Amino acid sequence: MRRVLVTGAAGFIGSWLCERLLSRGDVVLGVDAMVDNYDPAIKRGNLAAALASDRFRLEEADICDEARIRSAFEAFRPDVVVHLAARAGVRASLQDPNMYHRVNVIGSQHILDACRDFAPSHLVFASSSSVYGGSTAVPFTEDDPVARPISPYAATKRMNELQAHVYHHVYGVRVTLLRFFTVYGPRQRPDMAIHKFVRLVSQGEPVPMFGDGSTRRDYTYIDDIIDGVVRCVDRPFDYEVMNLGEHHTTSLAELVDLIARQVGKPAVIDPRPLQPGDVSITYASVEKAQRLIGYAPRTSMEEGIARFVRWYRDTCA
Repeated sequence: MRRVLVTGAAGFIGSWLCERLLSRGDVVLGVDAMVDNYDPAIKRGNLAAALASDRFRLEEADICDEARIRSAFEAFRPDVVVHLAARAGVRASLQDPNMYHRVNVIGSQHILDACRDFAPSHLVFASSSSVYGGSTAVPFTEDDPVARPISPYAATKRMNELQAHVYHHVYGVRVTLLRFFTVYGPRQRPDMAIHKFVRLVSQGEPVPMFGDGSTRRDYTYIDDIIDGVVRCVDRPFDYEVMNLGEHHTTSLAELVDLIARQVGKPAVIDPRPLQPGDVSITYASVEKAQRLIGYAPRTSMEEGIARFVRWYRDTCA
């Protein structure tokens, strides 16, 4: 049994992580600001199962509130910290880069300071495949140069990796950084492509297709991501960066077609130009994660989309 502090606990990934940790007997403190980037009622719904456990407590606090974060650490004294809280999304970061910097960089600084001062065993820190920028040398490996991000969001996640390295080098904070590749599944944010496309196809509304449909993404099902995160909770490293993806790519056109087939309705395509900050491909090498933590993604896109559509019909339609 571990005492695990999870930031971003009410979000898509965070809520599933809390449930997994609780199911095996851990004690969990969830930290979440419940901001209104989407309906906070959805976030509270995400945590319904966790809140039913007497080994879970929710601290409604913003990671930018340094005093509240330090107070939470001091009272809970976590064995492990999983830092998922962030403002996510490439396009939104272009609209408000200052906010992204404040939350993702300054807020994360508070988490690192608290880890330095309250000394949990280690920190598992969510990074992003966006740090690879516009690279087309695939699959992406952790040794690839990541010096040229192409969105404010990507820049903040690369800054997080650098911040964490400083805290490991100077203060001995042990950190595992996980570069997530386009995570999807039940509870995915409503603004994310798969959730949005399923909703639009289900309602017979046009699906915006940016570019000619040839851009490709490495989509990773939530169960596989949670498995990788939990393996890192259980195995501390001094300082490591790992990709968590499916090691498989799907084009935008293929994704829309797959969703249409699972929904059982044709997709009405609304062609649009490519957006600033979009990349042509993401594709994860997962050899390092396989070697270090036994990571082995199992969910195919067809199976994952089928599960998502069933969840959408049961909970959102």
